[in-house]
Amino acid sequence: MPYIGELIAIATVFCWTISVQLFEAASKRVGTTPVNIIRLTVALFLFSLLLIFRHGYLLPVHFPAHAWFYLSLSGIIGFFIGDIFLFKALVEIGPRVAMLIYSLSAPTVALIGWLFLDETYVFHQWLGMFVTLFGVGIVIFEKNQKVSNPSKLKTRNISFKGVLYGFGAMLGQAFGYILSKTGMQTESGYLDAFSSTQIRVIAAFLCFLIFFTITGKWGKVKAAVKNTKAVLFTAIGSAVGPFLGVSLSLLVLHYLTTGVASTFLSLVPVFIIPFSIFLYKEHVSIRAVTGAVTAVFGIYLLMM
Repeated sequence: MPYIGELIAIATVFCWTISVQLFEAASKRVGTTPVNIIRLTVALFLFSLLLIFRHGYLLPVHFPAHAWFYLSLSGIIGFFIGDIFLFKALVEIGPRVAMLIYSLSAPTVALIGWLFLDETYVFHQWLGMFVTLFGVGIVIFEKNQKVSNPSKLKTRNISFKGVLYGFGAMLGQAFGYILSKTGMQTESGYLDAFSSTQIRVIAAFLCFLIFFTITGKWGKVKAAVKNTKAVLFTAIGSAVGPFLGVSLSLLVLHYLTTGVASTFLSLVPVFIIPFSIFLYKEHVSIRAVTGAVTAVFGIYLLMM
């Protein structure tokens, strides 16, 4: 079938685009932190079922100690700390801007690799980093505009606090990725991605258990579980995004090169724009669209 890789990549982007909409809706109902632990619970259950079905084991206990250490640390930084910031950003500035800032994780990972891992980059890749940063800057420094017909469209305020949340999420994603790559790498190649993701989810899940116990916020979780719509949104979002999205993104690599696949998967901020306009009746300026497309083009240059 022609273009099967491209079709799978677009399906992956749709999965992630839909999941962030659902997570935002759930977080607005019951708060960001309860949604996080519900999401991780569902994801952990699905990944465990998948591992039993594919490999016949519940946990990858055969993984070396260094893999468990780095993957657990990656889960703590990426799925626990990073996603706390991400969900707060989704509520504060919306999926469109939050995911655009989140896309800066690609050039951030490249910069970390250059500084600490002796990775080298050519001119167009450096240019891609700056273009991506410029595209994001176009959007977050845009002044809040008044729309001509406020009854039909609404503006989304880009607050400084929301931008900070977005950058916190982006840094969590970037450092989480570096640690994941370190943990998965062995002398004979890379460890299974699904098993590795399960370890990351377990570490983050345990962190949330400890966090709720220390802060005494289990009451919020109990209240959140009673909200049927919030639980439904979170469960569907977990199945569509962290589970199905991750599965499809790995499948994409069988058909496309890493650079082309990464460029496709970076399209989430662009795909979110129609949802913002038609679902949330949000005013999206030409400048905002230009910034999102520019950021994606920068990622394309970086991944070439």
